[in-house]
Amino acid sequence: MKPTLYAVLGVLGLCSIARAEAPLDQEPLLAVTAATAASAGSEARGVLRARNQAVLASELAGRIVEMPYAEGQAFKKGEVLVRFDCSAYQAQLNAANAAVRAAREELKNKQQLAALNSVGRFEVALAEARQAQSQAEAQVYQVQVQRCQVKAPFDGQVVARKVQPHESVASGAPLLDVVDNRTLEIHLLVPSRWLSRIKPDQAFEFIPDETGEPLRAVVKRLGARIDEGSQTLLLIGGLPAEATGLLAGMSGTAHFPETP
Repeated sequence: MKPTLYAVLGVLGLCSIARAEAPLDQEPLLAVTAATAASAGSEARGVLRARNQAVLASELAGRIVEMPYAEGQAFKKGEVLVRFDCSAYQAQLNAANAAVRAAREELKNKQQLAALNSVGRFEVALAEARQAQSQAEAQVYQVQVQRCQVKAPFDGQVVARKVQPHESVASGAPLLDVVDNRTLEIHLLVPSRWLSRIKPDQAFEFIPDETGEPLRAVVKRLGARIDEGSQTLLLIGGLPAEATGLLAGMSGTAHFPETP
């Protein structure tokens, strides 16, 4: 079972607190004690997460013929990320469109005959129903043909390929893991006792471990509940617009101003 975000960030935050006051051989023990949590001061550990991220899945069973983007490559919203062999679905759509044309001509003929009192209203109604049925069937096949292409839901980058070209996949199979690193937010777990002094739009400093460059962030919103096990609260922070070189998954330390 994968650790939850609360568990991971809680342990990271408590470890960073204990490091300054305990010998190395005591860090694991102190990192999980309530006494250490009480001495948290104004620091908290956090990670960068993207608002726009997704695991794209197949909506139909089929064989992949094209995946133009590899890991790390950037794409634009609406571009084709995965293309399936669509020959069977296209043939079904062509047949359905032909049925629509035939039903349309039949209805037109019945209407002309009805105007001459050669057929009754019942025959016209049946022709209208057959045309509506054929149109509905054609729409179903049109949707299937559209699903032969998986398009990008947003501007972003490929994190990982779950499948490869020429493979056959089942409906619902994961295809690509994608992310937009321009929509990063800071996810922190802070002690629940900070609730009274943390407000939206409050400024704080966040230093990613990977870059070491301090960033001026602001509190965007607070979580909806306190975790009863760790007595922590989720805090989401916003990054400055000019921040560059950041990737989802980076971790770091947040520094909040001390209250008088």
